[in-house]
Amino acid sequence: MKYHIWTAGCQMNVADSQRVASALERMGYHATPQAEDAEVIVLNTCVVRQSAEDKAAGRITSLKPLKEANPNLTINLMGCMVGVKGAELLAEQYPYVDVFSPPSDPGPLVSFLTQDESRFIELNDTEARFALQDGDLVLPEHERGQLVSAHVPVVYGCSHACTFCIIPYRRGVERSRPLGEIVAEVRSLTAQGVKEITLLGQIVDRYGRDVEDGPNLAALLQHVSAVDGLERVRFLTSHPNWMTDELLETVAANPKVMPHIEVPVQAGDDQVLETMRRGYTAEQYRQLVQRIRATIPNVSIATDIIVGFPGESAAQFQATYDLLAELKLDVAHLARYSTRPGTVAARRLEDDVPEDEKMDRFRALEDLQEGIVAEINARYLGETVQVLFEEEVKGRWKGRTDTNKLVFVESDKDLRGQVLPAQVTWTGPWSMQARLFPDASDFNIPLESVSISA
Repeated sequence: MKYHIWTAGCQMNVADSQRVASALERMGYHATPQAEDAEVIVLNTCVVRQSAEDKAAGRITSLKPLKEANPNLTINLMGCMVGVKGAELLAEQYPYVDVFSPPSDPGPLVSFLTQDESRFIELNDTEARFALQDGDLVLPEHERGQLVSAHVPVVYGCSHACTFCIIPYRRGVERSRPLGEIVAEVRSLTAQGVKEITLLGQIVDRYGRDVEDGPNLAALLQHVSAVDGLERVRFLTSHPNWMTDELLETVAANPKVMPHIEVPVQAGDDQVLETMRRGYTAEQYRQLVQRIRATIPNVSIATDIIVGFPGESAAQFQATYDLLAELKLDVAHLARYSTRPGTVAARRLEDDVPEDEKMDRFRALEDLQEGIVAEINARYLGETVQVLFEEEVKGRWKGRTDTNKLVFVESDKDLRGQVLPAQVTWTGPWSMQARLFPDASDFNIPLESVSISA
């Protein structure tokens, strides 16, 4: 029996799909890249923007003929399109879908399959659910021995409720996973060959704040990095309001925690930030960036920006443009504002920035950021960097530096999972090329030897 999973959206959805695949394979299913060949199809959806929701709706509709041709086919709709309360309405809209699963919950699909004796394979419901227990994640067959970098959710949901964001309404309130379960999962993944772990949360630096006397993210990083065999630890996405000195000092002091911080600004104008309900000013964000750079040597910083938020004037957009030009961050994830039903912005604010103006602003920031990153990456030319290699792509090995820069090298050796020194020979805005040293696998150059001027 075969399963097919289609995943859209963020890294959290990728981690959720991985857990679903693990549960299905525990039940005797095998992956197939073709939906037409599967007995079970899972659609893990994203609705953070209208375009993502439209894409998911189109994908669901495309499966109707498959269901009509094969009534025994199981279709599972999962993720933010379902949300925590959305199954009833969706069942009316898509009556051929068999199972509706909230985000991060493979349980409804497992229960459905184990209740059908025709699909039952040497497992009762209790044993099947054991496959979902935290810390017992067995990688899907196609990833075993192949996956170098994995994502581990540590905070589900969000309780901050920015006015533009649909996530709290679809993923529910903030819930931190127990430290022991997280460390057990990291230990399990590392035993299966994973070398790098990224801890995930909608606001990851709020980890533990919903638990009385619970550990915070700084403590969690220390525990995770102590796992034998693990080379690197990252975390995302952070919020400026909870980026503490303790957390930054932990990143600076722990050699396994990579010097790469993702902390969205979303806008550079104080009035827009207030309307977004972000909880800080542009000046406070500016000071945070200065504090990050002062605390963590050679750090790289990524941000998110939304253009065309309701009421954003040309002058307010210019403030965002000027802030990005001033701070010169390593990565800027850009998005045009999209009204999401149910959010505060959808209920109270008019989406009054024309789409062509949104696109013009998007492209202006895109062009600016391309120049900034080209300038930053050019400083690496001739430098030696430590690269964790992930996979071979079109005859070259792809890897990432500690600062999350994409690097390609040519080698006829299997570099998967190795951290090796490489000398940068070419730089561009989106990636770099490098050469390995002779017998590079026989030695490592300490991270402290790499010095890139800010």
